[in-house]
Amino acid sequence: MQEKSFNIVLVEPEIPPNTGSISRLCGATNTVLHLVHPLGFSTDDKHLKRAGLDYWQFVTIVHWDNLDAFLQAQEETRLYFFSTKVDVPYFAARFQPGDFLLFGKETKGLPADILELYKDRCYTLPMQNEHIRSLNLAMAAGIVLYEAIRQNSVSP
Repeated sequence: MQEKSFNIVLVEPEIPPNTGSISRLCGATNTVLHLVHPLGFSTDDKHLKRAGLDYWQFVTIVHWDNLDAFLQAQEETRLYFFSTKVDVPYFAARFQPGDFLLFGKETKGLPADILELYKDRCYTLPMQNEHIRSLNLAMAAGIVLYEAIRQNSVSP
């Protein structure tokens, strides 16, 4: 893994185009993409490849068997969890290169026990319209990643 890069972690992603778009984002910003299994698709999926187009060779992807394996391998202070089920806005976090930005699956988000265990490390993307349940996963990842880059003046 690249020492000065950020890390986006997708926990059990379900929708191939979201993961494809996020992989393209990671390639453009030299961010490492971590995929926590089980995935809701095959990494050979044509929609996943189409969303990433011809950028796959520029993306560092790390696969994890499950969330426990991922969490045990990381330093807790480098983890940031994002959810619609918490109230602290993402811009309250102070990111450093090497941090891990974790996003849950599209239909359920991160597990409740993880949000409770790491409640002091959980953030949300505030929305003005209470009728909108959540932002698209790829959009949310892009917003948070570019905030992290902005805070550190790291050129993508």
